[in-house]
Amino acid sequence: MFLAIDIGNTSITIGLYKTEKLGPRWRLASDSERTSDEYGILLVQLLERAGVSIDNVREMAIASVAPPLTGTIERACRDYLNASPLVVDTGTRTGIPLRCEDPKQVGADRVANAAAVRRIYKGPTCVVDFGTATIFDAISAEGEYLGNAIAPGIGIASDALFRRAAKLPRVDIIRPPAAIGRNTVHSLQSGLLYGYVGLVDGMVQRFRSELGPDMKTVGTGALVELIAKETQSIDIIEPWLALQGLKIIYDLNRNALY
Repeated sequence: MFLAIDIGNTSITIGLYKTEKLGPRWRLASDSERTSDEYGILLVQLLERAGVSIDNVREMAIASVAPPLTGTIERACRDYLNASPLVVDTGTRTGIPLRCEDPKQVGADRVANAAAVRRIYKGPTCVVDFGTATIFDAISAEGEYLGNAIAPGIGIASDALFRRAAKLPRVDIIRPPAAIGRNTVHSLQSGLLYGYVGLVDGMVQRFRSELGPDMKTVGTGALVELIAKETQSIDIIEPWLALQGLKIIYDLNRNALY
């Protein structure tokens, strides 16, 4: 069995492949204060709850944009799952040509998303990743990673309003009754949700003008379903896209690992 782990700044997504199809999956909070023992115990408990013996999980890969957690999770895998994961970095074979100015600046999660898009969806694609940041990735018709656009995530924007404006309360990011808020809570929810819908619509339109009219838009990340319900710009919703890309990348490197 294969275990895919995508470590972000806000959350860690984990997926188990019992076959070639993604099976049980989980989302944990990223916490640099947790030790490798704590994460190791969590991994064992998750697998046991899915009815899987750790002895059957012999292959795994990690993509990470949170360096303090990379080594912690890697040690947890070695100590508790008795296997050394492939850690995707600039020296890893991915099958994705990086056409940006400095390929070393491209995060492993970006490459994993691109690998999944190239294999599964094909053609020119804009991947919109709703995470700590809202990131728009451009993948060409040939499967090349061309670059991206990065905006603050909706959670960061919400926290900034709460911290900087003393009279504005922290609110849940949900759909308000109307775009015109008639109280502070609904006004904040409208501005946050519909403001980000406008951001997505505008950026997708700009990417399409550069990638061509055949461009598909794939939405991913923890908040994708909330935003996708309010916009017509997202063609495909795939919350676990990076996990699929990690499986593809691992398969490319399997012969070199054994």
